[in-house]
Amino acid sequence: MAGILVIGEIQDGGISAVSGELLAAAGKLVDEGVSGGVSLAVMGDDLSAVTAAQAPGAERVIRMSDPALKDEGTGGYDAPVLAVAALNESISPDVILFAKTDFGAVAGPRVAFKLGVAVAQDCIDVALDSETGRVAVTRPVFGGNALAIYGFNGDGTQIATIRPGVFDPVEGEGSGTVEDFDVSDAVSGVRTILVETVVQESEGVRLEDADVIISGGRGLGGPEPFEQLQELADLLGGAVGASRAACDAGWIDHSYQIGLTGKSVKPTVYLSVGISGASQHMAGLSGARNIVAINKDGDANIFKSARFGVIGDWEKVLPAFTATVRDLAG
Repeated sequence: MAGILVIGEIQDGGISAVSGELLAAAGKLVDEGVSGGVSLAVMGDDLSAVTAAQAPGAERVIRMSDPALKDEGTGGYDAPVLAVAALNESISPDVILFAKTDFGAVAGPRVAFKLGVAVAQDCIDVALDSETGRVAVTRPVFGGNALAIYGFNGDGTQIATIRPGVFDPVEGEGSGTVEDFDVSDAVSGVRTILVETVVQESEGVRLEDADVIISGGRGLGGPEPFEQLQELADLLGGAVGASRAACDAGWIDHSYQIGLTGKSVKPTVYLSVGISGASQHMAGLSGARNIVAINKDGDANIFKSARFGVIGDWEKVLPAFTATVRDLAG
């Protein structure tokens, strides 16, 4: 085996938390017998602030700098894909791991197409198949109602995108080496140019990083109740989320959506209000430690996964709960 290449992402000038989760997935494969070591590659315009200490579990950090790679894609997705393909040709990894983020979910399959190999999307586990010596991945299927294990045929590079929140990031400081890989020739022919990026300003805790999430669904009946959810989230130092039904209804932006087609989260406490608990929504909660449900339907699917549940009208339960939290907070 020629090792594992983790495609990291940059956040606030450093290596993102989700990259640490990928390093944990790579470390699991190494523990099970994958040889060749773990390399973490990052892309951007100025990567001078990226250090090996930010990448525990990586034997080397490979920095690929070029103006076309600013924000991992000023040259559209073409530049990152060409950069990874060039690095692949240079170091020949057996496994390439992307995070299933907005970037990785698109770039991963494009790299696979460029290399002429298969890609496994939205994986929640990786393991080494002792019989084949190849990687086996676990993916949700049938809308999250079941899990299936897949293997890779042939002997080409194995590419997988890992769902955020399913691995705990490696802790501590890294002690690997830092290398700079020149991709200027590889990205010189990029024709796609990103003209403008519109950034949605947000305050408070990022949904993916929140330890407490207050989430609303179709049962809220409209957009106004999300103000009450925000009030409770502020008291608890958490974030607001939503089901797809609430987002599709236009009550709240899709950036708040949690589930199979939304974001995956792993809070300590997930309080759902008026959410039935469809499998597509629950697929985004595999990392949640404690689910608390408020729903007037005692047969709602959410109660099957909830540690605590309240069967009742949220309009009566939630204000009383919020008032109690406010009193306890002083």
